[in-house]
Amino acid sequence: MKLPDPGSWLSLAAAALFLELALLSPAFGNTVTVTDFRGKTITIPPRINRVVTISDGMVEGVMTRLGQADKIIALGSACLPKTWSYTYPAGEGKTYEYRTGMNPVLALNPGFTALPLVARSGTGINYEAVAALLPDLIIVRAGSCSLCQSKDILAKNLGLLESLGIPLVVLQGPNATPSPSIESISKEIRLLGKIFQKEAEAQDLARYLESWVNLVKERTSGLPREKRKKLLLLGLSPKARSQGGAGHVKGQDTLQSFFLDQIIHADNAYTAPGAWNILNTEQLLALDPDLIVLVTAWGYHPPEELYQAPYYQGLREMRAVKARSVVALPWTPCNCEKRLEYPIDIMVMAQAAYPDLFRDIKLGQWLKDFYQTVYRVDEPTARQLMSRQWMDWAQKETPHDSQ
Repeated sequence: MKLPDPGSWLSLAAAALFLELALLSPAFGNTVTVTDFRGKTITIPPRINRVVTISDGMVEGVMTRLGQADKIIALGSACLPKTWSYTYPAGEGKTYEYRTGMNPVLALNPGFTALPLVARSGTGINYEAVAALLPDLIIVRAGSCSLCQSKDILAKNLGLLESLGIPLVVLQGPNATPSPSIESISKEIRLLGKIFQKEAEAQDLARYLESWVNLVKERTSGLPREKRKKLLLLGLSPKARSQGGAGHVKGQDTLQSFFLDQIIHADNAYTAPGAWNILNTEQLLALDPDLIVLVTAWGYHPPEELYQAPYYQGLREMRAVKARSVVALPWTPCNCEKRLEYPIDIMVMAQAAYPDLFRDIKLGQWLKDFYQTVYRVDEPTARQLMSRQWMDWAQKETPHDSQ
């Protein structure tokens, strides 16, 4: 746009018009109006430089992909800036170790370790700290570990955040919706794309994730009911053991069970509802699954723990354990809701359940391609993300008995 000659009152009027048009141009930023998951309309400031997030990695992951992560000034999950290590007994005085596990967004944004925490699971939100940071925008995700309370408590928390007078956008993870499904994850991605005026890129990301879901769904859709495998979603949780059980299991009303039934076309061995049901050894033996899927549950739990740890000796009578039909999902700290890596869970379970249908997919290479595409990183960084989620075993050929 060419500046007018300032030689007359007409030129001054034209200059004023020029300035108005310039302020409305993308270079200066526009206000954006969005409708969040509450159905509320929020006006987003024209320039967003300071964002507080309360999420377990979903919001931060999308912002990383959209090139907006440097705008995050505070976090709402203690799991995001933390590095994890575990040691398990292997019998005969031996141990095996897993080190430097972390949420992928920390590996991509190491500066997160220096950011203040304004919320964490079990302690609530520090509203004074949020206000003192003077953010331009607050983005929270209901269903995250810091925001997975009852509807009444959640509404109270959101009301207190709104009272700060700062634009507040509320997302909902799948388990916070009436019927868990992946459609809500894509909706979250698109909403974040609109907030940061990166709608095309957000749409590409959502479609890429959906493409792998659709591939698995198409390949397994022709399986007759009698050929469907029975999978047990098991968490080898020390919390369950401390309460007299052997582990936690995921029930029919969880997103993981939705993955099994609607996408992988397998059956959940546990037919009752509930996300963290504690079962004892006898109850687990009675379920008799074809395949055991180990989920993040108060720690990372690899197949070796089930095969070798002395405190699981009773579970080694399970048919799936004897057959070495046990597979671990990626390390997912604060596993209250699924994030951008959810297609990895689907692919790992599908390939382990129906290896003949996915022989053309080499899981290790697929994972590297996945990380590279989702986060727009090079191959060395993709390999690092695999290691941080303890998925190095996927470089081997078979999906479960090689772990």
